[in-house]
Amino acid sequence: MTEPNHDPVSEQTKDDEPWIKDDEPWISDSALPATHAADRYFARPSRATNTAHPHDPAQAAQPADQPPISPNRSLPPSPLPLVETAFLASAASLMWLVNVYFPPGPLLRILFPLPITLIYLRWNARAAWMGTAVSGLLLTILLGPTRSVLFVMPYGILGVQLGYLWRRKAGWGIAILTGGLLVAFGTFFRIWLVSILAGEDLWGYLIAQITQFIDWSVRLLTNWGWIGLGRFGQPNMEVIAIAAVFMTVFASVVYLFTVHLAAWLILERLGIAMPEPPNWVQVLIDE
Repeated sequence: MTEPNHDPVSEQTKDDEPWIKDDEPWISDSALPATHAADRYFARPSRATNTAHPHDPAQAAQPADQPPISPNRSLPPSPLPLVETAFLASAASLMWLVNVYFPPGPLLRILFPLPITLIYLRWNARAAWMGTAVSGLLLTILLGPTRSVLFVMPYGILGVQLGYLWRRKAGWGIAILTGGLLVAFGTFFRIWLVSILAGEDLWGYLIAQITQFIDWSVRLLTNWGWIGLGRFGQPNMEVIAIAAVFMTVFASVVYLFTVHLAAWLILERLGIAMPEPPNWVQVLIDE
């Protein structure tokens, strides 16, 4: 038997893809225009790829692994409120520390609430409360918790209260009256706290001192002949206690008045607005 004749050449030349015309010329790469490979072959950009516009210098310098900067995105907050709050809180603590070890008289006591008030006037209530808390924590580290509490109540809270009233243009009368009541309450709070820590009744000691002062004043006026002997009799303890309360409130009101004077002179030079003093106060200062 004869084997069938298979032509290998004809099998190789057999057209396996008849839908492609053989007479079409092949286009070589040399015939294509001179373009970059990235322009001829499209690739889908990944999520981490930077899609910044080539003509935008703000986005051109952005790293590729970060999302594009949106023009509507808000900038980070300025550190200036934090820096000023920390600085003024440290100043308030430093004045209290100096007054504890080197008492210069009532001068520094007038300035105790002003740093916290300045924080409120410069920024807001949140910054003022933060300054009060920072001052209390700093004094707790330096002097202990007892003296730090005596600063926060009443001077730290007084600074916030004055800032609240001065921001809303409250008059001197309202600010002095409410501040005087707050300082008087702080005085009674101090007597109560120290009495607990010392284990003694400091209020009774204060009443005894006031009683001795009244007896001395009555004897002095009797010797001068201004009042008759035994006219007032034995002073009543309830009357003396009420007199002590009124004397404390009166001293607190006078203290608030001096604080307002000092603040008006200082804040005016710093360019920070506060309510104007009454006319009679301006006349006294101008003279």
